[in-house]
Amino acid sequence: MVNLGLSRVDDAVAAKHPGLGEYAACQSKAFVKGLFTFVTVAGSVASYWVTRVESQKCSNLWLFLEAGQLPADTGTDQHS
Repeated sequence: MVNLGLSRVDDAVAAKHPGLGEYAACQSKAFVKGLFTFVTVAGSVASYWVTRVESQKCSNLWLFLEAGQLPADTGTDQHS
């Protein structure tokens, strides 16, 4: 078993998806950014937006790690 945050993942799954740890770290960072935004800006809409944008970046990362290519159109205008 491999530890992934607070969860444990079977070795076979971790071996099949070598980018799983990097993806989980990305999602964790997205959550922390959203939480930090909520605390500092005190707005749930801003927090939701930050978390959504960061999570989309993580989804794109996962697609890149698994398929070796980014999606053609993310559907949002992100400049970062």
